[in-house]
Amino acid sequence: MKWLWTALITPFKKWNWIDSEIDYVALEKLLNMQIEGWVDWVLLLWTTAENPTLTKEEWLKIVKFSINILKWKTKIMVNVWTYSTKSSIENIENFDKVKWIDIYLVVNPYYNKPTQTGLKMHFITCAKGTSRNIVLYNIKWRTWVNLETSTLLEIVWECDNVIWVKEASWNMEQMLEVVNKTSDDFLVFSWDDSLTYELVKNWWSWVISVASNIFPKMMKEFIDSCFEDNSKAEILNNKYSELFDKLFIQANPLPSKTYLATKWIIEEEFRLPMCRMDNNERIEFLDFMKNNY
Repeated sequence: MKWLWTALITPFKKWNWIDSEIDYVALEKLLNMQIEGWVDWVLLLWTTAENPTLTKEEWLKIVKFSINILKWKTKIMVNVWTYSTKSSIENIENFDKVKWIDIYLVVNPYYNKPTQTGLKMHFITCAKGTSRNIVLYNIKWRTWVNLETSTLLEIVWECDNVIWVKEASWNMEQMLEVVNKTSDDFLVFSWDDSLTYELVKNWWSWVISVASNIFPKMMKEFIDSCFEDNSKAEILNNKYSELFDKLFIQANPLPSKTYLATKWIIEEEFRLPMCRMDNNERIEFLDFMKNNY
């Protein structure tokens, strides 16, 4: 399987000097861009969406609004993460009432650094709290705790609905171990546009992309080539490598939202503590985009 997922941003419009509201007109534009670009899956409410700044009421409204546009056209993943198992279960219970969601994303609890036993209990409790399928997200560099492969295998053995993992331990030996020790139908995928080509060569299955927010058709072509035409994929990877780096010149999603604002697709608005790019980095980034795209 060769799938492109977009970790969708959240567009805002200014309300007052410190607050903003969700721009649903712009959100519809972004969703239609994904459909027109033949993106396979859309991930809602991830950190790229400035998820921690959204209220639970906004979570639900965004998901329902997006489903009305995406259903029948793409698959839909919804992030339900919190560092509290109880809160994550409450999110799952709320979203279980909503039709058309295909799968949930559950991440390592962040900041409080649970043990491997705590991680196992957290993921198993979340998985057993729903009949829907679950993707685990192991991202040590944001949560400061690593889901060890042995723990992952115990979770997968106990929970039939834990079917994939987004593996971002930054330990290539561990990442390949996950691929080798899980079944062929347990899919492992990339968390970073810049690593997609290398990881697909090592039998990974897909990427959750930031770049596809702004260039969905281009990224779909790149992902397809990674599985079908290695020489073309290598050329495209070299061509886009600097773009992938520039999209993280400052914290995600600042650069991607800034670029979309220059195209009048969204407003250049964020929710604190996210804010507009620093001037020097903004100039560097937009000069690069103007000269190359």
